[in-house]
Amino acid sequence: MERHDDDPVSDLTKRAAAIRTDMGGAERVARMRADDKPTIRDHIDAVLDDGSFRELGTFSRSLRPEDRDSTPGDGKIGGEGTIDGRPVAIAGDDITVKRGSSSVVGSRKTHRLFERALEMGVPYVYFGETGGGRIPDLIGSEGISDALPSPEIARRRREIPMASVIVGQSFGGSSFQSAFSDFTVQVRGSVLAVTSPRVFEIATGEITDPQELGGVDVHARHTGQIDLGVESHAEAYAAVRQWLSYLPANAREAPPRGEPMPAARWEPDAELAAFVPQRRRRGYDMRRFCSMLLDADSFFELQPRFARNLVTGLGRLDGWPVGVIANNPMFQAGALTPDSCDKAIRLMCLCDAFNLPLIWLMDVPGFMVGRRVEHDRILFKAIRMVEALCNLSTPSLSVVIRKGFGLAYQAMNTSGMGAVGFYSWPGAEIGFMDPEVGVNVAYANRLAQVEDEARDDERAELIREIGEATSPYEAAGTMRIDEIINPADTRRVLADDLGRLAGRRVPPPAERPLSYWPTC
Repeated sequence: MERHDDDPVSDLTKRAAAIRTDMGGAERVARMRADDKPTIRDHIDAVLDDGSFRELGTFSRSLRPEDRDSTPGDGKIGGEGTIDGRPVAIAGDDITVKRGSSSVVGSRKTHRLFERALEMGVPYVYFGETGGGRIPDLIGSEGISDALPSPEIARRRREIPMASVIVGQSFGGSSFQSAFSDFTVQVRGSVLAVTSPRVFEIATGEITDPQELGGVDVHARHTGQIDLGVESHAEAYAAVRQWLSYLPANAREAPPRGEPMPAARWEPDAELAAFVPQRRRRGYDMRRFCSMLLDADSFFELQPRFARNLVTGLGRLDGWPVGVIANNPMFQAGALTPDSCDKAIRLMCLCDAFNLPLIWLMDVPGFMVGRRVEHDRILFKAIRMVEALCNLSTPSLSVVIRKGFGLAYQAMNTSGMGAVGFYSWPGAEIGFMDPEVGVNVAYANRLAQVEDEARDDERAELIREIGEATSPYEAAGTMRIDEIINPADTRRVLADDLGRLAGRRVPPPAERPLSYWPTC
């Protein structure tokens, strides 16, 4: 290639400036700007602190001789920078170069960036918008042999936090990247799928709309393959920054503590207690309860539109970062379903890997029953949730708010399942099944054993017996509940425990079983 200048440094500056300004073609960049569509460099600059980006692989290009001069970066851009002053590695797809398609050198670049992030112990953020694997680069046996599905990411064992942002049509490599990630944000209008609709049509004759295939609503409501759907790029950048703010840079560090609670938050909170209706069949929004319980404006809900009978998220209590898993009686009475089991496990894995204590808020009538959930593998999902809970190494605190019945009571983390602190409100009910159902079953069984007619006094006696048996004082009497607490003291009790847990022995990453569990 012809030299631009006799001065090597001047030549370097001009080459780098041309690549970074024109990217895959000045006219392509101009069209994107005219359409108000950010380039990958715009995305990177927007999420990082101003001026902090240091690029790596600026001069990479395609291996194919005919494409070398037209593939600056080979479809991938990346490097390192800071978010809120904390170092991160960052990369993404450059659609100005062959639609951001994945090929040998571009993939080699992103693999290299991830390896550096792992070695340096910093989070890794990826912006996904790729047209899939590049053809003809990968079509033969040699090409596909180099197109590995990120084995170094598959082996990472959550040593560093990993986030993906889907900002355009994502097929193939960037979709795989999102599935490996601990946190995936999708911007409305983008598409997340393994294969494009065009490939569907050619291969099978099936015609499908891209949004129906993999739009935000599909994944936010039905598949659970994203953690958050947002309306704009600005919201996506803010979500990544907020998510990272709860987490350490890597699994060897402690999570960053925020501002402790002001003195007023330590006082008994009658409003918190009054928010929950005493009648257990009346619904209330557990998301609002979490926001009231935690530090002001700190609750960050994850998968808010998926499996809405369970609330999961991150937040702070007395400044300590925590994960929250809570039944939501507003949807399906808060019963656990196969999807909610998956949702709980996902957060357990994140918190276990990065040393965040978990707070469990229990108001559960049991696991959902019926043919549909049986066919959706409720048996396997329920036991998998129990397995994850029993392998949890990060400390957990649980509070029974109104009720806990059946296996779901144990699955929502009791003292026997590993809770460091297990508390109950005084009016809660705990037992094998809902007392009303229990009365009906027991009464039917008793009637089946005798020939005389039903008697109201027998039914009344059953109601009294089962009502007494479901009182939390019974379990507290055998030390299966650590303490029955005043509901108004819930925040103070949990904050006290979190402060004492701050001095705990933290097992090294290799001793945290859930860090090895699959991400999806």
